[in-house]
Amino acid sequence: MENDKPASAIPRIGHLTVSELFAALAAGWADFRAAPAFGLAFTAFYVLGGMALVALGAGAVSWTLAVALGFPLVAPFAAVGLYEVSRRREAGEPLAWRPILGVVLGERHRQCPWIGAIVVIYFLIWTLLAHMLFALIMGPSALINISSSLQHLFMPRGLLLLFSELLLGGVLGFFLFSFTVVSLPLLLDRELDFVTAMLVSIRTVRENLLVMMIWAAMIAVMMLLALLPFFLGLFIVLPLLGHATWHLYRRALYTPI
Repeated sequence: MENDKPASAIPRIGHLTVSELFAALAAGWADFRAAPAFGLAFTAFYVLGGMALVALGAGAVSWTLAVALGFPLVAPFAAVGLYEVSRRREAGEPLAWRPILGVVLGERHRQCPWIGAIVVIYFLIWTLLAHMLFALIMGPSALINISSSLQHLFMPRGLLLLFSELLLGGVLGFFLFSFTVVSLPLLLDRELDFVTAMLVSIRTVRENLLVMMIWAAMIAVMMLLALLPFFLGLFIVLPLLGHATWHLYRRALYTPI
C-alpha cells in the first residue's frame, strides 16, 4: 500500500547542549512512569529475543560475546512504539493500546522497515566480524574447546580480544547511532524517505558532535549495564532511552518556517 501523503519539509537542525541530554532523560523517565505498561510490553519482545540469541550459542564464548556487545545495536529500532507513546503524551492524545499498536503496525507500509533492514544487516555483519576477531586472536582451538574458553579470556590474548571487540563495536555502534538517533523518530513523525531521514540524522550528529558523542556513550554504558542481569535491566533502560530519544529529537530538529 503506497503512502499518498505529501512529503514533509526537511527539518532544520538546532544546537544541542549537555543539559538537554539530562532534560530528555528526565522527560523520558516521566513518560515511562506515566505509562509503564507500554514500555514493559514493547521491551519484553527484545529481552526474550536476547535470551534466545544467547541460548542458541549453547555456551560458546565467541557467540555470547558477539551478542552481548552487538545486541545494543538493534535497540533504536525497538523503540518505535515508545516514540509513539511519547508523541501522544506530548500532544495530549489518549494512550490506548489499539491506536498505538495500529501506528506501530502501520509503519510496515512506511519507511521505518528500510532502516530496520539496515540495522539487521549491520548486526549480522557485526557478529561475523566479532567471530573473525575471536578466531584471529584466540586461534581455532579456543573455538572448539568451550570448557576452557573462559580461562583464555583472562590471559593476555583474551584481554586483547575483549579490547578489540569493544573497540570495533564502539566504532560500528557510533556509525549506526549516527544514522538512527534522529531518523527513526523523524520517520514516525513526518513524511520523509529513509535516505533523507538518515542524512538528517548524520548531519545532526556532525553539527552537535561532542554532545552526541556524550549521548552515545551514555547509551552504551546504560545498555551494557542493563545486559548484565541476563538482559533484565533492559526492562528499565530501554523504555527510558526510547522515550528520551523522542524528546531529544524534538529538541534537535524543528520545522522551517
